[in-house]
Amino acid sequence: MRRIVPVGILSVVVPGVWVLAANLKPAAPVVEAAAVWPGTVQRGTMLRQERGLGTLVAEDLVFVAAVTDGRVDRILVRPGSVVQAGTVILTLTNQELEQQTLDADFAVRMAEARLRDLRVQLASQTLTQRAELARLETELGQARLTYELKETMFKEGLERPLPYKIARAAFEDLQKRFELDKERLAIRKDSVEAQLAVQQAEIDKLKAMYQLRRNQLEALKVRAGVDGVLQDLPGPAANTTLQVGQRVVTGTILAKVAQPSKLKAELKIPETRIPEIKLNQRAEIDTRNGIIPGRVVRIDPAAKEGTVVVDVQLLGPLPPGARPDLSVDGVIEIEKLNNVLFVNRPAFGQPNSTVSMFKYDQDQKGARRVQVRLGRHSVNTIEILSGLGVGDKVILSDMSAWDAYDRIRLQ
Repeated sequence: MRRIVPVGILSVVVPGVWVLAANLKPAAPVVEAAAVWPGTVQRGTMLRQERGLGTLVAEDLVFVAAVTDGRVDRILVRPGSVVQAGTVILTLTNQELEQQTLDADFAVRMAEARLRDLRVQLASQTLTQRAELARLETELGQARLTYELKETMFKEGLERPLPYKIARAAFEDLQKRFELDKERLAIRKDSVEAQLAVQQAEIDKLKAMYQLRRNQLEALKVRAGVDGVLQDLPGPAANTTLQVGQRVVTGTILAKVAQPSKLKAELKIPETRIPEIKLNQRAEIDTRNGIIPGRVVRIDPAAKEGTVVVDVQLLGPLPPGARPDLSVDGVIEIEKLNNVLFVNRPAFGQPNSTVSMFKYDQDQKGARRVQVRLGRHSVNTIEILSGLGVGDKVILSDMSAWDAYDRIRLQ
């Protein structure tokens, strides 16, 4: 009996303990309270915003291009320097252009010499024609006297008809020749002016070519063109910087000059968020040294690497240190939601989805898993559609390490 009683007790107790242990749930793990990020559900106005990183860029960016071919001789100013309109940024060399300028100068001088020679020749010819006209005028006067004498004598019967007719014919012939030469001299004046004008036009053409060469030669000293800040010296190849000795062709962009007083922000917004971005929406640009209000003025129609560039016009004064290419953080206001439940945005869960979150117990010593339906989101907050109420405290940090547990203990 002494042996039967213990064996009977063990045969009943051991299976019962084993069944009870099998049905027990695993103990709730302990999580350090200071290691989690809590949040409290609120009801009120939720401002929906979209955040994007970007840079400040100049609204008026001047591209300085090469006027002629050349080789970079010296770079006098580096990016980031303040420049004036007449500041020489770099110099080019072009020996062929220098020779062309010299040839154009000599061509102008030769044309001017030809013009002076032509004036002398035409003046000499004009004097010769005037002398001939003066001689004819003298002969005409003598012929007139002879004719008048013969005419008087013929009327008085002292001269025969033939000598009288010969004298009259000689006078009329000289008179016609004199009038013709007089007209020829008048016409010659117009001819002289026309010949001089042709030669002068040739000189003007050569002077224009010479001035063009001079301007091209002067353009080898590449100037900023406007007051501002030298932003870049782009090289012939993409993503390179201009170097001494490089060959550039006409039209190559040699420098970019920005006016720092007129800046805008270019924000990169995820392509999936662009449908909610509209023109004239309010924005705030954080330069790390101050916040500038602004508004959306342009949305790039094309996406690059999953983001779309959104231009924000700056409406407030620029803080100290604001300059082109400064990295900024921008927030665009999408809409304002009134009388909604919301909480700080958790580290997990997408908008308009259902997620599980740990909700604090009333004694704050533990938390249990609840299903929460999320709605619209903002930069720092997200809308709660169901699963939580006002004042509920939840864990917002990543709790994926405890996915196997429905409860945790906090200490």
